[in-house]
Amino acid sequence: MDHLEELKEFARLHARGQGMTPRHATEVLARIGNDTAGDAHSWAAVWTAEGKTSAARGDLLDACRHYALARFPYHGDEDRILAQKLCVETFDQWRHTQQGIERLEFDGPGGTVACWASGLDKPRPLLIVMGGIVSVKEQWAPLLPVLRKLGFSAVVAELPGVGENTFTYGPDSWRMLTFLMDSLADRAQVTDTSLLALSFSGHLALRAAAQDPRVSRVLTVGAPVCDFFTDDTWWPRVPGITVDTLRRLTGAADDVQLRALLAEFALTDDVLRDVRVPVRYVASSRDEIIPARERSLLRRTLDDVRFKVFDDVHGSPHHLGAMRRWLFSSLLWLRVTRRRGPLPVSAPPSRTRLDERQS
Repeated sequence: MDHLEELKEFARLHARGQGMTPRHATEVLARIGNDTAGDAHSWAAVWTAEGKTSAARGDLLDACRHYALARFPYHGDEDRILAQKLCVETFDQWRHTQQGIERLEFDGPGGTVACWASGLDKPRPLLIVMGGIVSVKEQWAPLLPVLRKLGFSAVVAELPGVGENTFTYGPDSWRMLTFLMDSLADRAQVTDTSLLALSFSGHLALRAAAQDPRVSRVLTVGAPVCDFFTDDTWWPRVPGITVDTLRRLTGAADDVQLRALLAEFALTDDVLRDVRVPVRYVASSRDEIIPARERSLLRRTLDDVRFKVFDDVHGSPHHLGAMRRWLFSSLLWLRVTRRRGPLPVSAPPSRTRLDERQS
């Protein structure tokens, strides 16, 4: 599959995941003839024009969806940089029509992380939401008013190297989650932090949970754990866009350097056994990016892990509603059970490994 066709295939899935109708996505994709910056029929130009049309009729969130696809999979040329800028600016316009959504920027060692947040007017349990290697925070930030009503201090951020996050993606990127908790300690109950971390950020969440006792629970969708990073037989199956994006985010010079670097990301059994909090994981039975063996590893090493399996591709874009219901019901249930207090010291930890399936 050539570059443009692969872009279109992935865009159909991401458009659906953002609530865009398949018919509309197909109509837009049919007008795209190349991926050459500066061409009116290029990937970024066509999606950006659609975004401007939506913005002109006052549908700012729909404009953000189109701008997010215009900069897909990363903002690596001038047209995509413009789309990234428009996505942030347009969401900023929209959030001023809402109550209680604020913008945060934190300068840390190695870069700056920008966030959209809500519910920080008084300390509440902290919920950090983060997407994967191609997802900007503006895709998830519209959920912030709902998350505040559910009783959370909610912060939506991006994976290092994605969107406005200027950190470089590397084996120690999980420390950015600790950095965020430190930065929010005076505004949220960071000692009760939930991580809703999708795809590659789920890997960071698991690593942070093994190290930082403030993490109380992890909810993720299609997170790589070990085999994705180390299995030479799986790697040739990984889509070219995923490989190219990882090379961009990590700064690897070529595939050889990328593979060597990714091997350092792998979570060992010892690290995973230090994850003593509940983990809820949405898996896709036809995932083209994440090996199914990652689930077997988590079952073997984690004390409390449950899976929801959809008959779908990576991220389960065709089951968006059911996936969100399962994740948020799990999040709220785990928060209720925490309020009941910890198990007695003499009680052994339960090893919960329920695997729920849905076609």
